[in-house]
Amino acid sequence: MHRFDVWAPLAKRAAVGVNGTALEMQGPDEQGWWHLDVDEAGPGTDYGYYVDGSETCYPDPRSQWQPNGVHGLSRVYDQSVFAWTDTKFQPPPLAGGVVYELHIGTFTEVGTLDAAIARLDYLLELGVTHVELMPVASFTGDRGWGYDGVDSFSVFEPYGGPDALKRFVDAAHGRGLAVVLDVVYNHFGPVGNYTGKYGPYLTDLHQTPWGGAVNFEEAGSHQVRRFLCDNALMWMRDYHIDGLRLDAVHTFIDRSAIHFMEQLAIEVEELGATLGRRFVLIAESDLNDPRIVTSREGGGLGMDAQWCDDFHHALFTVLCPGVGGYYADFGSLGHLAKALEQTFVYDGMYSRFRDRVHGRRVGSLSQHRFIGFIQNHDQIGNTAVGKRIVETIGLDRAKIAAAIVLTSPFIPMLFQGEEWAASSPFQYFANHEDEDMAHLVSEGRKREFSQFGWNPDLIPDPESRQTFERSKLKWDELEDGVHAEMLAWYCALIRLRRVTPSLNNGEPGHIHVSFNQDENWLSIERGDIIVTCNLGVADRSFPVPETSHVVLGSRENLQVSGGAITLSPDTLVVISREVARLA
Repeated sequence: MHRFDVWAPLAKRAAVGVNGTALEMQGPDEQGWWHLDVDEAGPGTDYGYYVDGSETCYPDPRSQWQPNGVHGLSRVYDQSVFAWTDTKFQPPPLAGGVVYELHIGTFTEVGTLDAAIARLDYLLELGVTHVELMPVASFTGDRGWGYDGVDSFSVFEPYGGPDALKRFVDAAHGRGLAVVLDVVYNHFGPVGNYTGKYGPYLTDLHQTPWGGAVNFEEAGSHQVRRFLCDNALMWMRDYHIDGLRLDAVHTFIDRSAIHFMEQLAIEVEELGATLGRRFVLIAESDLNDPRIVTSREGGGLGMDAQWCDDFHHALFTVLCPGVGGYYADFGSLGHLAKALEQTFVYDGMYSRFRDRVHGRRVGSLSQHRFIGFIQNHDQIGNTAVGKRIVETIGLDRAKIAAAIVLTSPFIPMLFQGEEWAASSPFQYFANHEDEDMAHLVSEGRKREFSQFGWNPDLIPDPESRQTFERSKLKWDELEDGVHAEMLAWYCALIRLRRVTPSLNNGEPGHIHVSFNQDENWLSIERGDIIVTCNLGVADRSFPVPETSHVVLGSRENLQVSGGAITLSPDTLVVISREVARLA
């Protein structure tokens, strides 16, 4: 026997379709729920719902298995069957972590969760502690980034479905790796979203870049919030996911007394206490509002960390001057120095790009509340042709970028292939199935970048399978030329971070940055470690403390001589004041 439950407050009638038969459901109760126990249903049974006598049998909004895609019937899935082997696993602390963001479909040639398991030993050897998966909730077609998900509770079947995700997490835990999952709670995808047939999941009172906003505060919002919180708890409880990254929380419109993020933080903490595990919540936000990562006891929303875009923008524009758009607010070494020392550049300052005052000071928050990076799926894939950083600024400056990220006070995050200067781009790709939607996406992409002077014929078609195939990593590059050189550089930087206490200190005030804009050099001091880079056009000599020692250099044969070191253009050196401590 299986009990079917569906929230459909808008419906006058509801029936569950099982084995080709429509069975009238009981309800609705006072909260809009319909129920029915079906003796002949159980794990593996395909089903759907008829709403108000519809001819179409729609998938369950809470479906945990969509074996035939987002338009097909749902299938009953038994979460209790999988044989876990990770009962003693505890995730490493995020504060001392190295996060690695990856996209299952392009991480390997096969593009499945099972295929990705074979690369976990590589990630462990690299020094990664947390594997962050781009969204795996079901979306239309057989390829995509995952941010157009419509079945929030089910795992994308082309990746292997629900059991495959459990195998991946179990295998990661067996190697001591934590798994963070990217979830999208700010919108539903445009194709295959049937939630509107059931209830007010969206509201027309607010708009997002993707259409109507998720209903966090209007009539019925308590059930929408329940839907999303239950989803988060499912990933952690049933799939053993160690944390969630919440996409674009700045698009949440929620003026409730208890904000959705605060509610989520409360419920996740309760689950962790019940299971004896520590879960983390990571937000993506461009609000520059430290209250997002301030504890609930301190009047904040209780997220554990957030992506730090100001640091990325400040670092990128120093290494690649002259870029426009939202980068117009950045570009000086002063901006980078402020990001390193104070986290937010725009912390109550006027923003020319926004034409308003933006942000708020971080204050006494640990900088381990923020995740730093030079590459991620957005910063690569949302460019015209998906160029990676090494193609944009060259190998020497890409090495400098890596060193600043990995010696910064923030939790470092890498994007798949970054560590070996992968030649594969990461382009925007999708497979919307609906021909009209696919055409709109393809033409919209061309129009967007033609406004910036790009030839429309050079813009990769997001709906073309070639765009997807082009974005897959080429693992046979690892030991070749510049790829091997970059990989060795990343490995050395991660090892240095791991063994150096001062590089794992997130307390504000622990870092001091000096720079000269005219000569274009910058020096970072963190305890015993000094990181200096010359971005100018001429050789420059820098004084160094007595007894100091070169730990790492982006070029060979960098030596301290006579109390100084000379750096050629686009060179970085890491120096230690304490030779014995690092020996």
